Amino acid sequence: MKTRILSYGLLASMALMGTTTSCTDLLDESYGKVVSSQYNPKTEADISYLVNAAYVSWRQTMLLWNGVVRSQELCADQDVIPARLGIGWVDGYIYKRWHQHQWTTEDDGVKQGWERTYEGITTCNRLLSQIEEGAIGVEGEQKQDLISELKVLRASYYYILIDLYGNVPLVTDFRDESLPQQATRQQVFDFIISEISENIDNLSETARGYYYGRMNKWVAHTLLAKMYLNAEVYTGTAQWQKCIDECDIVMKHAESTGDYALENNQKDVFRTDNEGSKEIIFALPFDAIYVTDWNAFDFHLYTLAPEQQETYKLLHRPWGGVCVIPQFVDSFDKDDIRWQENLIHGPQYTSLSGSEPLQCSDGSGDLIFTNEVPSIDGATPYQGYRWGKFEYAVGSTNVLDNDFPMFRYADILMMKAESLMRLGKPGAGALVTRVRERAFRNAPEKAVVSDAELLGGSSYDYGRRDTYATTYEGGADIKYGRFLDELGWEFMQEGRRRQDLIRFGVFTTKSWLSHDKSEATRNLYPIPNAAMLTNSNLKQNPGY
Repeated sequence: MKTRILSYGLLASMALMGTTTSCTDLLDESYGKVVSSQYNPKTEADISYLVNAAYVSWRQTMLLWNGVVRSQELCADQDVIPARLGIGWVDGYIYKRWHQHQWTTEDDGVKQGWERTYEGITTCNRLLSQIEEGAIGVEGEQKQDLISELKVLRASYYYILIDLYGNVPLVTDFRDESLPQQATRQQVFDFIISEISENIDNLSETARGYYYGRMNKWVAHTLLAKMYLNAEVYTGTAQWQKCIDECDIVMKHAESTGDYALENNQKDVFRTDNEGSKEIIFALPFDAIYVTDWNAFDFHLYTLAPEQQETYKLLHRPWGGVCVIPQFVDSFDKDDIRWQENLIHGPQYTSLSGSEPLQCSDGSGDLIFTNEVPSIDGATPYQGYRWGKFEYAVGSTNVLDNDFPMFRYADILMMKAESLMRLGKPGAGALVTRVRERAFRNAPEKAVVSDAELLGGSSYDYGRRDTYATTYEGGADIKYGRFLDELGWEFMQEGRRRQDLIRFGVFTTKSWLSHDKSEATRNLYPIPNAAMLTNSNLKQNPGY
């Protein structure tokens, strides 16, 4: 994103303080504070500058170092960071513990998902308090709309927390200095649904402009669909029809207005200049000029081999860490364009359009990515296919300029399809086929999938598969496994695989690469020890 990210970067720690200034001082050299005793936003731009400060934690909790993208992916069956010979990535064995479901309450990945998300909640609560106290001078309909947006945004942060940790404190009063009480997962679920439902009618129906990357009405309906999709996991009671109802609202709007639609090419959703994509419903906007956190969005450095700095003319040398688990790669149909375009594999070259082979820096010859990872404990810098879903623009800094799609229209179609399938209603195959059609342009007959086929098992060849052990579990016994495959092929590298595996009962019941089956308690992360030490009202999740 090349415009509104200005407010994300400059207002990251926005607070209202004690002297008077005009709204033009929002962009003064304090770079993060609105200095005012009575701030009076008048225009949509003023409101945008004000409210965007509360969105910063979405970007940080998802994508900063050891953020939620990692806590959703590195514990699952698609991605792994093995120890890299000659490069590193041992890092106190945190990635090995993630892979083997042996994380602890002290692990940074457990801590960051909690702390950064609560920072977002605190910012929402602070702004809500300042609006109510009159420090932010908004009145009438403008006031109500702003309050509603902040409450729905706050609910979206609780969506992250309920998914990762389950029973968490519901903090809604910025002025309350008492230790918050821990709510049950059911109470958190009810709170999220209530907050969104009570405020959704006050949200803007505008899909883009000042409402791009914000909680507009259609983002809220998508978030409700996400909650109902996972309701059985969160509460024990399935709510598939409610998920369908929310998806239908978004689909009806999309079909009548053209605001949202599938891109003809999936890759267009992930381009560097992707802010115009009609498939994106909710995105985290980025601009490398204004977002200066070192690890703000570093997929290119995270996955590419160090030598590929030359290929992409990058300002910084990549680290060659994360790669794709071979068993997942093998699950693809090779006519699937997503296999071809979203995975970086095979011989690499000195430029993206060139034909001169890139040489390994260890003198071993041409740099070729192979579909093999011997184990979590040891891989060469060139083993394993690399992440390539997002465009890595030539000349990129340490921060990519692509906006990160959190919710997209393909997800609406797939959520409705899954809910129809689970209710035994027809139509799931037709919706999944719509998503598959662009992936099989050269073999259109393979795009078609029936309702019955989606009920079948998974093509993922599960089992321990490294230098230490070989077991064969397969995926034929997974209920709705074919649908789980479809989710994997469409949404890989988007920070959601753990959630899908849990919903399909696979997360702790199957083995892959160097990961063995784990205890069901691993379906939740522990509450980080740092939080436990500061709040005596917290009770740790079972199994920790």
